[in-house]
Amino acid sequence: MAVVYRAHDQMLDRDVALKILREKYSPDEAYRERFRQEARAAANLSHPNIVTIFDFGYDHDRLFIVMEYIPGKDLRTILQQRGQFSVRETIALMIQACAGVGFAHRSGIVHCDIKSQNFLITPDQRLKVTDFGIARALATIRPEEKSDVVWGSPQYFSPEQAAGLAPSPASDVYSLGVVCYEMLTGQLPFNATSAEELARCHREDPPPPPSRYNPAIPPTLELILLKVLSKEPSARYRTADQFGQVLLNVQNELYQATNPLQTELDQEDLSPTIALVSNFPSPSKTAFMPIDAEVSASSEPVIYPTINNTEENPLAIDWLTVFLGLLAVLAVTGLIPLWIWVYYLYL
Repeated sequence: MAVVYRAHDQMLDRDVALKILREKYSPDEAYRERFRQEARAAANLSHPNIVTIFDFGYDHDRLFIVMEYIPGKDLRTILQQRGQFSVRETIALMIQACAGVGFAHRSGIVHCDIKSQNFLITPDQRLKVTDFGIARALATIRPEEKSDVVWGSPQYFSPEQAAGLAPSPASDVYSLGVVCYEMLTGQLPFNATSAEELARCHREDPPPPPSRYNPAIPPTLELILLKVLSKEPSARYRTADQFGQVLLNVQNELYQATNPLQTELDQEDLSPTIALVSNFPSPSKTAFMPIDAEVSASSEPVIYPTINNTEENPLAIDWLTVFLGLLAVLAVTGLIPLWIWVYYLYL
């Protein structure tokens, strides 16, 4: 419905993305309102994982949006080039996607059009959520509403959206699950020759287990993925924040599994030798840094530990011992008058 140009803001001397509604859609009030809705929804969301909106306007009978320019490619294009992502890469990117979409949920907005094309990936592997064109404010959604016209992408929308029912944050969670499935396997959970058949698949058919296409997927992650692809919204995680927290726990488990030495140190009392491994990272002190955009699909991301260089000072004063010593001195000196009184009493 729009064309996006890379432009230069001469006033602030920066590159921006200029999104212009296509000329053939400009006379249509429905498309114009959808375009305005995108600008309004995204303009109220300030988050590192959401594309920032700078301006909105109307010129020469054309609506336009000025937004943050994101160097890189959309996730769909990268998937077409690479086929699939590794488990670690998928989790790292999906945690960012959940952070952005989760912030929208906390702000009272349902995206309603989560798909790989709407995730932009920078060269340093930062993910940005874009295109709030059909987003809905939670305050305007009535649970009993039903529509004969379904907006969204049939490959990614939730069963309730496919049935024309009211969307919810759990609907975005389902779509995030479809994107995660696509990243891990290189294909969508459902394929069909028509939008109607795709909608039926989302409503009725169980998704094939992703491990069928990628045996490297851990069983825990597969169970989580099948949970978010449940037909009933109540069976999924309620918000993207909850889904992201679960993925973060899986990420930490994967770290522990690939760092058995640290797990062993956590379980055993090795105090005589603890100084030798004081700089070994623990899962809670590990930063999963982004990998280079050009790595192959089989590559694993590099994990950079944040090292704690705090050393114990052997000459440091043990204040607890000093306190106990003073207390003992006071106790003894307090008994001296008592002893003198007893001595003179029985003398």
